[in-house]
Amino acid sequence: MAAVIVPLFLAVLAALSGPVVAHGGLANYTVGETWYRGYDPNTPAAEQVGQPWMIQRQWDSIDPIFSVDDKYIACNNPGSPPVSYIPIRAGENITAVYWYWLHPVGPMTVWLASCGHDCNSVDVNEVEWFKIWEAGLLAGPNLAEGVWYQKQFQNWDGEPDLWPVTIPTSLRPGLYMIRHEILSIHIENKPQFYPECANLNITGAATAFPPKEYLKKFPGAYEANDPSIKINVYVPDDVSNYTIPGGPIWDGLVISR
Repeated sequence: MAAVIVPLFLAVLAALSGPVVAHGGLANYTVGETWYRGYDPNTPAAEQVGQPWMIQRQWDSIDPIFSVDDKYIACNNPGSPPVSYIPIRAGENITAVYWYWLHPVGPMTVWLASCGHDCNSVDVNEVEWFKIWEAGLLAGPNLAEGVWYQKQFQNWDGEPDLWPVTIPTSLRPGLYMIRHEILSIHIENKPQFYPECANLNITGAATAFPPKEYLKKFPGAYEANDPSIKINVYVPDDVSNYTIPGGPIWDGLVISR
């Protein structure tokens, strides 16, 4: 599998009018010192789909998904699947790379789904996802003015926005998809979902796998009326706690039967 060292730059600063501007998408991944190129919606699909270096599911827009019931909420309008996998060991870090993420309010989550024998033939709406990482409100004084991980994630000095996550050490090896999602809730009762998915080949000697109560499908993992999704962060202004939707993260300690 070829590794790409030069990151992609997404045109997320182009539109400056209207209520939903400055969108973005996941451009690259790194494991150790190796960069893996993601899909670029600004480059013709014919130059990317089917290429041996492609490890990310095709996604066609940096615009958000607005409904929890949208059929594309799993992997952002996934077109052709990638042909390759990012090799990674259980217990190793994978870092998602964004460029100029602008939204400041809302949670971020990372999910895995087992693909069985082939991630390229599975239905992203039918596989069962489990959450392995989450971050939301870090400190008050309230939801609108508090410090969110999403705000802390932003980097304005010309370097990329880096999002490191550890693959659970106890996870059994196999072929998986990884799903990164940013949920922006800076507009009243109009959540914006930004998901992207890539293929992983996870190696190791562990045997753990999450039980059924941790497994979710997209759509289906979220409820439209969840107060953490349908929310006005500006009222009341004294609320200083936030529950990240999608249920708990898997702690990696449950052994499959």
